[in-house]
Amino acid sequence: MVAAAPSAQAATTHVANPYVGATPFLNPDYVAEVNAQAAQDGSNGSIEAKVAANQTAIWLDRIGAIAGDATHRGLQAQLDAAEAQAATSTLPVLVEIVVYDLPGRDCAALASNGEIPATAAGLTQYESQYIDPIATLLGNSKYSNLRVSAIIEPDSLPNAVTNQSKPACTTATPYYETGVAYALNKLHAIPNVYNYLDIGHSGWLGWSSNMGPAAQELAKVAKSTPAGVASVDGFVSNTANTTPTEEPFLPNTTMQVGGQPLDSANFYQWNPYFDEHSYDEAMHASLVSAGFPSSVGMLIDTSRNGWGGSARPTALNSTPTTVGAYVAANKVDQRPFRGDWCNVNGAGIGYRPQAQPYGATDPVIAFVWIKPPGESDGDYPTAGHTHGDPHCDPAGTQTDGNGGTYPTDAIPGYDVPAGNWFAAQFQQLVANAYPALGSTTGGGDTTPPSTPAGLTVTGTTAGSVSLSWSAATDNVAVTGYNVYRNGTKVGTATTTSYTDTGLTAATAYQYTVSAYDAAGNTSTASAAVTGTTSGGGGGSAGCKATYAIANDWGSGFTANVTVTNTGSTATNSWKVTWSWGGSQQVTNSWNATVTQSGASVSAASMAYNGALAAGANTSFGFQGSYSGSNPAPTLSCTAS
Repeated sequence: MVAAAPSAQAATTHVANPYVGATPFLNPDYVAEVNAQAAQDGSNGSIEAKVAANQTAIWLDRIGAIAGDATHRGLQAQLDAAEAQAATSTLPVLVEIVVYDLPGRDCAALASNGEIPATAAGLTQYESQYIDPIATLLGNSKYSNLRVSAIIEPDSLPNAVTNQSKPACTTATPYYETGVAYALNKLHAIPNVYNYLDIGHSGWLGWSSNMGPAAQELAKVAKSTPAGVASVDGFVSNTANTTPTEEPFLPNTTMQVGGQPLDSANFYQWNPYFDEHSYDEAMHASLVSAGFPSSVGMLIDTSRNGWGGSARPTALNSTPTTVGAYVAANKVDQRPFRGDWCNVNGAGIGYRPQAQPYGATDPVIAFVWIKPPGESDGDYPTAGHTHGDPHCDPAGTQTDGNGGTYPTDAIPGYDVPAGNWFAAQFQQLVANAYPALGSTTGGGDTTPPSTPAGLTVTGTTAGSVSLSWSAATDNVAVTGYNVYRNGTKVGTATTTSYTDTGLTAATAYQYTVSAYDAAGNTSTASAAVTGTTSGGGGGSAGCKATYAIANDWGSGFTANVTVTNTGSTATNSWKVTWSWGGSQQVTNSWNATVTQSGASVSAASMAYNGALAAGANTSFGFQGSYSGSNPAPTLSCTAS
């Protein structure tokens, strides 16, 4: 008797990050759309054609999409095309699909309502006519050498958290939960498929009242599958949205201007997460607390969140004296309202798809283009047709729930159904791309910088470690460096030196550095070095103060100072003083009265934070400007 050979699927290795070491599959249908538009657009066509070189996801947004139609390949034809590519590749080929056809789909909007009703019969149809055929195709052993990244049901479970006041969402939620669990279970059983659940975006779930419940909801659904949380490989944010990956000039959401924190601005409405990177890191921590392993990866859809063009700020404007004006002057997100989502006017293509954009230790494992740039978000009702969503009406408005009314910000003059090619939108996305597609700062650049060499500890104090390294090189230009302490990113630098502050005395810390360019390509990490802080405390007269730079953009920075009562009795007040070693000037502060005379700075406690019990601490912060270097100061603390 001869034993049967193991199947190819059984031998497939399920890797931690499918985007690392893979080559992207380019959807031929989307490539054809882009090339056709480029051919029509004359001199702009050569720039537009660059978009076709980037991977976009294949949307299976109806049962008929599995088989395909006259203009779009079905799933089997796409997989066959990927196999043809794999036959000539030395690397695994990665295919991205979007599973998007739940019963009662998109219950809080109208532009992308689905074909399956939110009923028990609809759930059966979803499972048997939609998920099962997809799983059968993906499970075919001839495709086992491919890697398939499956984006599972955008907008579904976030609606189960925030839109239960809408009857349609209340009705649909049980079918969302059961349907997503069924999809996870069927696809997780295929070793070369990787499941990523949608987590909305920072402007939706960023508030603590939404983030924690969302993590619990996602965990509840995952735990209902036989494999539990192992059925989920990670999460994706910003799907088809335009929230920026980073807000470079608004790094401190609680910084005070005019006596108010930045997150109190009408645009943010006390949401502490202004961009997707900070949101993803916070949501990752919340998901881990809810029971997911720390190995789950985060994806960010950067297909339409670049916000380039003439309206993008290029430097910090610190002159506004009110929160609203300060935010308006410095945010790259040009929407009038963060809730605007349909065919947003002024948006641009964002960072190109890339694995590990912040290095191997950051929870964000890849930038992806889930929404193909140039495909419409939806249409709106007119006298000619009743289908559509008022949020897509350029003349329409929407409210923020707090009495504010805002324009939809949809591109005026058009009414294009969801998923259809929208030429004017595509042209605008290309024109407003950031990094620009037609310049040396990113168009088509997929080459990472070289690995920084020569990382050295140049000095230590009781609370800081100073580092330097040799400059990396790049085919275009190195933009900056990420600095990691014990595997966690602690800062960035635009020069080849960095001082890490706020450390514990007599403690060893391990550091690595990676380089990045304007296209978002990041090098591998440097060889590690260890810096050990000197012994002794950093305080005197009953308190100590530690200093940490929160963000540094080359001409300015924000810093936080932690004050700890080291005495045996409570303090009534405290004062921290220091002298700058460079040209630093404090421009704004919060939670302390900060004054500067020449290089000397003093920070006195406020009425509400001067009293500290023995061992207790508080913190204050400030924003500063500088030229040249930005060395960390030595702090002195006195208490009474």
